[in-house]
Amino acid sequence: MKVGIIGGGLMGREVASAFGRWFALTDLPVKAELIAVCDTDDKRREWFRNVPTVRHFFADYRELLDLKEVDVVYVAVPHHLHEQIYLDVLAAGKDMLAEKPFGIDLAAATRIEAAIGKRFVRVSSEFPFFPGAQRVIRAFQSGAYGRLLEVRAGFLHSSDLDPNKPANWKRQSATCGEIGVMGDLGLHVTHIPLRLGLAPTSVFAQLQKGFTERPGGKCDTWDNAILTTTVQDDVPMRLEMKRMAPGETDTWYIEFYGTEGAARFSTKEPKTLWTWGLCTTEVAGTPTQPSPFTRLAPEKMGELSFLSSGGWTRTDLGHESVLPTITGGIFEFGFPDCILQMWGAFALEREGLLENRFSCATPAETVASHRLFDAALQSEKEQTVAPL
Repeated sequence: MKVGIIGGGLMGREVASAFGRWFALTDLPVKAELIAVCDTDDKRREWFRNVPTVRHFFADYRELLDLKEVDVVYVAVPHHLHEQIYLDVLAAGKDMLAEKPFGIDLAAATRIEAAIGKRFVRVSSEFPFFPGAQRVIRAFQSGAYGRLLEVRAGFLHSSDLDPNKPANWKRQSATCGEIGVMGDLGLHVTHIPLRLGLAPTSVFAQLQKGFTERPGGKCDTWDNAILTTTVQDDVPMRLEMKRMAPGETDTWYIEFYGTEGAARFSTKEPKTLWTWGLCTTEVAGTPTQPSPFTRLAPEKMGELSFLSSGGWTRTDLGHESVLPTITGGIFEFGFPDCILQMWGAFALEREGLLENRFSCATPAETVASHRLFDAALQSEKEQTVAPL
């Protein structure tokens, strides 16, 4: 799988490092090689000369798309550039791993989805590949929570609390989109709920703007978003996306609460899984068929006072992954591992070999996120609950 990158910034470099560690994925039948990069900034292009496999350097992405040897393109550019570049990638006959939000708004995302045709396209969402997140997912799939009572998910930053941070493209609606922080962080928050069939039927949005003036210009995007949604007729699901969250550097979390069990995981404690009413030991499984959590046996329920007192069980996690790696289970899992797992899943699914293992965000899930964010704008404007 020969890959080209359009956009050599922060995420472009992270992706390049993942291909440099491809050998860490064991028994993977797909070999991946980064061979081309495009960026309009000379210094960013020059950084990729550190990558031995990269042999093509472009300032114009159309030249990269003309390379017949490129099979897959990864695109990481500002939101207002998504639609045209994504459509050009598809028209060039390339498969694609796109960055969120998959277009500056719902209309753009819908047009991109309509143009996919037979091309294989997925959208970047790394955090669900954390071991703790995967355990939360498997517990839901096994029915271990019982009747679902509440879902919470969020992604929090604090860097916009600094009023001296420049007014870059993420802080202006013309380049980031009217949805603001929801486009920037939202798919990370909605990926798991949508994958599990928890599609919101209504939303009440509380949106906040931070500093309207920063060095370099005006800022008019939404910086914080709290979306109170309803799923499964009567289950509240709270989705939180913030650039102005005091004390948070880069925190992603997912929580499920039910009548018979609950679980919560946050990247603030990347080795820790908190559970209530769930066995800490999973039943046997295989790498291609992940083992689910089990509920506590009925005869054991009365022996565990924490079920009635509200106590939680803390489990330390090792290096568990969707795809097997050379890394020993005693070691810790981190963000670079998420990127590698995401790309490994992309490569396997593209070849039809992923089987039932967790996969990347789909275009349909991404467009569904856009519908939610579009309804959130309506809710904020009208100060009412908006249907979906």
